[in-house]
Amino acid sequence: MNKQLNVSFEFFPPATEKMEEILWKSVRRLEVLKPRFVSVTYGAGGSTRERTHKIVTQLAHTTSMVPAAHLTCVDASRDEIDEIVQNYWDEGVRHIVALRGDPKAGIGEKYIPRPDGYANAEALVKGIKQIGDFEISVAAYPEQHPESGSLRADLDNLKAKIDAGATQAITQMFFDNEQFYRFLDECEKAGIDVPIIPGIAPVINFKGTVKFAKMCGTSVPRWLHRRFDGLDDDEETRRMVAASVVVEQVRDLYAYGVRDYHIYTMNRAELTYTICHQLKNIG
Repeated sequence: MNKQLNVSFEFFPPATEKMEEILWKSVRRLEVLKPRFVSVTYGAGGSTRERTHKIVTQLAHTTSMVPAAHLTCVDASRDEIDEIVQNYWDEGVRHIVALRGDPKAGIGEKYIPRPDGYANAEALVKGIKQIGDFEISVAAYPEQHPESGSLRADLDNLKAKIDAGATQAITQMFFDNEQFYRFLDECEKAGIDVPIIPGIAPVINFKGTVKFAKMCGTSVPRWLHRRFDGLDDDEETRRMVAASVVVEQVRDLYAYGVRDYHIYTMNRAELTYTICHQLKNIG
């Protein structure tokens, strides 16, 4: 059995010069960990399109990291998206995270595709594949997507994206590993045979995490509430607890046979580095 643990990281485009400075410090700090790839997110409604492209190309040309560019269908025509994809190919970027994207009006609002755009992630994957032989990651949901009618519908949607040409899936964050194990079983039954990489989210701000989890349909177990109880004003202890929670989660996943992990860094290098350091001898 392969004992190696592989990590990838997610960054988000900074909105200010100060945040950009923090981002690049985080990049340099985490580069030494040799992640398999690093993804750069797209803002809601495609609002960070230019910044995402700038960061992805900088990562490709100035670091040893392999960048993966998030790309969504939101508020863009097929021609506009195709041009972005072609530009990535020309810049040497070979990995795209293809997503439908959240509605421009915000999470919870009805998604309405542009008539001249890609209707959904499946169509986007097909379009990307027509331009170049990219590695394509898509989203997966161990727990039911808020807009989905059922877990079965989620699986059917994931299977359609894989059949369209996606090469792997990265999950929404989750805290209950049993949900993920059940999801893997269902993926196998559905004939989904690409790698399913768990999305791991260190809890930097517990109240913020609970709020976001509610919006995206992720359950927050009672034991996690207890772990962070009384720490709202104690950032140092909160960071230590956050690291220990992730290490425990990954150790359990590793024992199950999982070897690849995608960490949502929130551009916070120190916490991610601490977690990876504690996991480096897991095998």
